[in-house]
Amino acid sequence: MCTGNTSIGASIDGDAELSSRLKTQFESQIKTGGFKKSEIGIWIADSDGNGVVPVFAEQADKLFIPASISKIPTAAAILSLLPQNHKFKTIFAVDANNTSLRSNLKVIDGTLKGPLYLIGGGDPAFVSETMWNLVNALVRTGVTEIDGDIVVDDSRFDKIRFGEDRQRERVDRAYDAPLGAMSLNWNAITAWVRPGAKPGDRADVSLDVMNSFLKLENKTKTSNAGKPASIVVERLPTRDPKNGESFQATGTIGVSQPETAIYKSIREPDMWAGNTARLFIESRGVKVKGIVKNGTAPASLKILASENSKPLSLILADMMKWSNNFVADMLVKNVSAEAGDKPATIAKGMELVRGYLENKAGLTAGEYEFINGAGFTRENRFTPRQLGSVLTAVRRDFRIFPEFLSSLPIAGVDGTLRERFKGTDAVGWVRAKTGLLNGAIGLAGFAGTEKGKIFTFVFMFNGSAGREDAARRLFDQMAGSIVKIK
Repeated sequence: MCTGNTSIGASIDGDAELSSRLKTQFESQIKTGGFKKSEIGIWIADSDGNGVVPVFAEQADKLFIPASISKIPTAAAILSLLPQNHKFKTIFAVDANNTSLRSNLKVIDGTLKGPLYLIGGGDPAFVSETMWNLVNALVRTGVTEIDGDIVVDDSRFDKIRFGEDRQRERVDRAYDAPLGAMSLNWNAITAWVRPGAKPGDRADVSLDVMNSFLKLENKTKTSNAGKPASIVVERLPTRDPKNGESFQATGTIGVSQPETAIYKSIREPDMWAGNTARLFIESRGVKVKGIVKNGTAPASLKILASENSKPLSLILADMMKWSNNFVADMLVKNVSAEAGDKPATIAKGMELVRGYLENKAGLTAGEYEFINGAGFTRENRFTPRQLGSVLTAVRRDFRIFPEFLSSLPIAGVDGTLRERFKGTDAVGWVRAKTGLLNGAIGLAGFAGTEKGKIFTFVFMFNGSAGREDAARRLFDQMAGSIVKIK
């Protein structure tokens, strides 16, 4: 292994010339970018039949704030700890003693005695289309009326909606969406804004999905042609968010401006999902006589309809390609749930994730800090070598490596790398996770060459705020240098 502040290993061919060449290139790129060596951490390795072969290391044993490349160890642990291609299940059910059903679970005379339970299975990718499929399955039981309440059960998870890593004050931005075992559309709404027919008209503002849980005050105006949109959508204060949430739209949009989207978080995921379920049920012509409320389903149930999530590999791609913090936190809670914790917690999930890192990836307890799987915190700390060890452990585990690799953003193609590496030889040849916080940039993953070599790399920057773009360009140059290795 490479040790020390700057240490150079041999290339896969046993030739130190490659390492020396990279050292020269990187030092030139770092100097040209105006960076101090103390701000940059680098670890690069190749592998052959005998294991990992270090190629280059600079400050590889210094602890850095990793930002969202924290999702690398999270993804590795999730793929290892959850069953292969695992799916999460969301359910409509009634008490097992319900007398309004035949033995084939068809509803007698169309009236279903309530309550009807909507039971969340922790699906991070449960969206409107999934809810629609679930409702359609319910309607196929022959129900035309629900004589009772819709009770939303999200007891799979605890009631802590926000991790301790989040800022203390809540905001209505979509990135601050709450967690819940019964979640919908990443617990965010979209405000769609279009100009009115002429200047002075109110703009057309709609919330997706608009249901009885939401209220909208539209105080916008359409302005003259050519003027850009200056629309603001804000959540209004409410004493009890469980009774509904109100949003207010203000500002102007030019009469010739295209439709614009504004994303906002909701506060009560169970009530939000339950009211959307009611909307969809009623849109199918089914009358609901009761109310939507939260509660816990009895232990003995008759399942009327269920809907599986998309496979875990695709959910993981949502998390990695777009650096989705909500999905990361939801999956960590699901690790806890699948281990038998009732209710599941982030704390227990992270304990299991750290267990994977220490038992499978060779990390040592006390030598790193990992409190949040999404990386939306300045308290996580990893060295480049430690993250390299995680990537190496994944690469060696054929059960999870294909899914892990396919989840990573592809240079110049998709995800958070879709606009990077454009016009360079690295397009398509780098698959890596990005990271960004004020004063912290990361890029870590795999870079291939036309001769068939695949290098594992970790680049980390911790320095002055305002230098993030420069660090991003530096890391793109460095990854491009790996791709060009002959």
